[in-house]
Amino acid sequence: MKLKGGKSILIEVGLVIAIALVLIFIMPVILSDFRLNLLGRFLSLAIVALGIDLIWGYTGLLSLGHGIFFGLGGYAIAMHLKLQVPEGELPDFMGLYGVTELPEFWEPFHSFRFAAIATFLIPTVFAGLLGYLVFRNRIRGVYFSILTQAATIVFFNFFNGQQKLFNGTNGLIDFTTLFKLKVSEYSTQYIFYNLTIVFLVLTYFLCRWLTSGRFGRVLIAIRDDESRVRFSGYNPTDFKVLVFAVSGAIAGIAGAFYTLQSGSVSPKTMEIAFSIEMVIWVAVGGRGTLVGAILGTLLVNYARTFFSEQFAEFWLFFQGALFLIVVTVLPDGVIGWLRSEGIELIKKKRKVSTYPALEESEVQGD
Repeated sequence: MKLKGGKSILIEVGLVIAIALVLIFIMPVILSDFRLNLLGRFLSLAIVALGIDLIWGYTGLLSLGHGIFFGLGGYAIAMHLKLQVPEGELPDFMGLYGVTELPEFWEPFHSFRFAAIATFLIPTVFAGLLGYLVFRNRIRGVYFSILTQAATIVFFNFFNGQQKLFNGTNGLIDFTTLFKLKVSEYSTQYIFYNLTIVFLVLTYFLCRWLTSGRFGRVLIAIRDDESRVRFSGYNPTDFKVLVFAVSGAIAGIAGAFYTLQSGSVSPKTMEIAFSIEMVIWVAVGGRGTLVGAILGTLLVNYARTFFSEQFAEFWLFFQGALFLIVVTVLPDGVIGWLRSEGIELIKKKRKVSTYPALEESEVQGD
């Protein structure tokens, strides 16, 4: 049994590495610069989808506010990029609002190391604090979802109203250089693309590790029957706070990579609709599968891109129809369907195709 499990792990690792190599070496040859950048953005969104699947698919925590952590990570790296100006100068937007001195909390973001750490540390701290305040009071289910949704409104309004600090509705845009490399150049964007793939693979294995073994079994037990877990001697609050903080950190990293490749970050990332979209990606792919989170993110975002390009006036109707079909026909998502009905359907087709040959051989034998 152990040998079999070890082999399955090796096969999974091999498949993940093979796919990553295809993305790194094959896709840049096939796709145009624009399409490759688009793929890079979608892969960064797949990172946050893994975090959603970790807390929703395995722990049963339906968060409708992960756009907060995604946006915080994006703003952290964007603040460093906006400070790439000659010494003594301020980011361009500050001059428009009469700011004459750099705010104190901006100062540490001169350091790339600080900004890189802040992309996941700040979301981790906020997620941990929010999780602790919520879970210690045993708030769960739909009330937890409503609370996280309300939190997005608070953060959206805050960043949207801070013109002098974060350029308000427009957000932080027009990044120039990073390590003396032009952010908009293809060679720099290709580096961001490769780093996104690396972090997507690392995040996948982190989530796979967390959902395996005893820790993973406790998460699933919390999802299925939290009261029984508490009676068994475990404290569900500690587990939920930890996994929610980890999921927030993952969202922050995803937001940073998305900002680097999109060239901007704004309060729109903290809108309720965007956080709901994240949940939809996971639902389409199949929650509680990890692979489904990645697949669903790519399917939904590529479908949206295709429909918006081919049917500019009606693409929202197509997108809505896609979601309805998935919810009604594939309630367990694409991966869930493949694991249950899909495999059985393939087996049945194979059996049907062999019947004529069997009957023919029996006739010949007689």
